[in-house]
Amino acid sequence: MMQKILIANRGEIACRVIRTARRMGFRTVAVYSTADAHAPHVQQADEAVCIGPAAASASYLSAAALLEAARQTGADAVHPGYGFLSENAAFAQACLDAGLVFIGPPPEAIRIMGDKAGAKRVMREAGVPTVPGYLGERQDEATLIAEAERLGLSQGLPVLVKAVSGGGGRGMRLVRAAHELPQALASARREAESAFGDGTLMLERLIEHGRHIEVQVFADAHGHVLHLGERDCTAQRRRQKVIEEAPSPIVSAAMRETLGRDAVRAAQAIGYRGAGTIEYIVGPDGQHCFLEMNTRLQVEHPVTECITGLDLVEWQLRVAAGEPLPLQQAEVRLKGHAIEARLYAEDPYAGFTPQTGTVHWWRPRPDAADTTDTTAGVRIDDGIAEGGQVSPHYDPMVAKLIVHGHDRDDAIRCLMAALDGHPLLGLAHNARFLRDLVDHPRFRAATMHTGLIDEWLAEQAPLLQRPQPTEADWLLAAAVFAARRHDGR
Repeated sequence: MMQKILIANRGEIACRVIRTARRMGFRTVAVYSTADAHAPHVQQADEAVCIGPAAASASYLSAAALLEAARQTGADAVHPGYGFLSENAAFAQACLDAGLVFIGPPPEAIRIMGDKAGAKRVMREAGVPTVPGYLGERQDEATLIAEAERLGLSQGLPVLVKAVSGGGGRGMRLVRAAHELPQALASARREAESAFGDGTLMLERLIEHGRHIEVQVFADAHGHVLHLGERDCTAQRRRQKVIEEAPSPIVSAAMRETLGRDAVRAAQAIGYRGAGTIEYIVGPDGQHCFLEMNTRLQVEHPVTECITGLDLVEWQLRVAAGEPLPLQQAEVRLKGHAIEARLYAEDPYAGFTPQTGTVHWWRPRPDAADTTDTTAGVRIDDGIAEGGQVSPHYDPMVAKLIVHGHDRDDAIRCLMAALDGHPLLGLAHNARFLRDLVDHPRFRAATMHTGLIDEWLAEQAPLLQRPQPTEADWLLAAAVFAARRHDGR
């Protein structure tokens, strides 16, 4: 029986897990580095343990420190959140070996899907469509060049070089001409070895102008697997998501059934358990191909919660406790349209460079405090507070603004208002870019593709030109100054 859950993560996802766990009657343990001593997740948990210095390698990525924190506090379960060790099969196994409930899939499922080449082999055997590519063990340059030519590189068909252990765009290179390939192979291998300790590469034919569509799956320990619809994550910069929405504006009911069927088949093929996401690339012809599986909760899970009315963290905890899934596939209903915007501490007008600094002003609305409330229209998941520091040590995402509307136009309008109505002051961020993006004709018409923002960046499109301050910006600054004086700060 789980009673006390250690959250092996930080920031907004740690706060998110704490809220649901507390509502369900579980005690929680936060872990923190010295840089996060005063972070919101530390304040919100029942207990907190310092696990090391600011560097993630010595704190949030230290399995030994996390397991020791669980031992010290008497925690009997671990929720890994996302990022850090959430998709590390060795950590999942170490938790089980220590007698802890790992709130995630079996280690073997993580291992299979953590090897992108191996995962594609399994998917092919399961009958799930995959992108043409090279998944072989021979890694010498001559073999990789020959395989790239077989995929059509010499005929002008672009090829992706990908690290088999990669993620988040790291260890990935786009090659459009044969003479670029040797350098791309070398740089991708170096980055993969540095980031993942594994320089093994695979090749994929690039599906040009594709959309990134993923399906949320859930499985229990009793053999039941279902899906909760799709999310569209096509709006990306440098292969990292900035806007996600559900349902996808291009997916019909028949296509949803096909995507969901293949996603369930993929989860069944590896004996999955818990929350997972099957990611597809969908070409201009509407055909979908498996990209990878994220064996964890996704950053964008709130949009699925909004349109289904479900709490996915609650489902994770119940499945980990051995309970069956609470619904059958026919009982899953989708309602309305939801969009999530990732608020990053980065400067989109300077190549999306990460930013650091003090949070001088950040006041989410009180009615957004409970992230399981899917009826409020606007939901904010964050892990920052006024007076806190955004450091260079971790991912620059500081909050997520999620809206739920009756339809897509309604949701776009609500998101623009939410971005205007919840200012973050003290450091550069991407809120203005996000607002302009969702109002852009290409986004409104659902004609984005995964490389479009990068194309805009390369050509210095108007959307990525630094805007001049407006009268509303000056009025906001004056109002914030007056409010801070009133607060005595």
